[in-house]
Amino acid sequence: MIKVTLVGTGTVSQHLQQVFSKTENVGVIKVISSRGDSLSKALKMSSKHDKGEPELEQPDIYIVAVTDDAIETVSKKLVNSKKIIVHTSGSVSIDALPKGVRKGVFYPLQSFSPGRKVDFKTIPICIEAEKKENLELLQKLGESISESVYEVSSEQRKSLHLAAVFVNNFTNHIYQIGKEICKENAVPFDILKPLIAETAQKLDALSPLEAQTGPAKRKDMMTIEKHLEQLNNKTHKEVYQILTKSIKETYGEKL
Repeated sequence: MIKVTLVGTGTVSQHLQQVFSKTENVGVIKVISSRGDSLSKALKMSSKHDKGEPELEQPDIYIVAVTDDAIETVSKKLVNSKKIIVHTSGSVSIDALPKGVRKGVFYPLQSFSPGRKVDFKTIPICIEAEKKENLELLQKLGESISESVYEVSSEQRKSLHLAAVFVNNFTNHIYQIGKEICKENAVPFDILKPLIAETAQKLDALSPLEAQTGPAKRKDMMTIEKHLEQLNNKTHKEVYQILTKSIKETYGEKL
C-alpha cells in the first residue's frame, strides 16, 4: 500500500482525499492544513515518540496541494523528510521544492470545483521526478486512480497548463459572456448547451482546425459587423474582435 499525507485542505486536496479513500492500495494517513503553525506542529508530533510507544505511521509521499505561490514556503517545512515530496501544480517547476529532498510532481490535469464530482479514471496525471525509483512510485500512485499517466517535464507541463487555460478557463469565460448576452435579451442560456456539447464532442473525430465554423472562418464580414453593432459591452466587443482576427489569420491562406 502507498501511504500519503496531504498537505493543504483546498479543492485539489479534497478531491484527492476522496479518490484515494476509495482506492484499495492507497492510504491517506492524514490531511494537514498548510496554514499557520498547523504543518509545523503536525511534523513535530510525528517526530516525537515516548519510550515504549509504537512509532507513528509515516507516509511514503507528501502531496503538497496548495496555491502556486505557497508551494515553496510550505515545502520548506518538509525539508528534513526522507520521503518523496511532490506538488500538484501545472505551472510551477519541480525546482520550487527544496534542494536535497526526494522531490517530484503529481499534477492531475483537470478543473476542480468545490462540490463537483469528477471521474479520476479519465483524468490525465502528469508526473515528474529526479530519480527513477521515485518516478516509479508516482507512476504506481497515478495508475491506482487514473487510466492515463504521463511522464512530463516541468517545461512541458508549463506549456500544458498554458494550453489548459485557453481550452478551459478562457472557454468557460466565453460561456459566461454568452450567458450575459442571453440574459440581456431574455433568451434561455440552456438553448446553447447542445451546441456547447457538440463543439467539444466533435474533437473526438476532428482536429480543432477542421472543426472550426462560423462567420470569421467564412469571412462573412456582414455578419461580423452586425454582431459588433449588437455588443454594448466594450470588453466583450474587444474579445469578439480579437478572436475574429485570430480565426481569420489562422484560415487566411486556406480560403
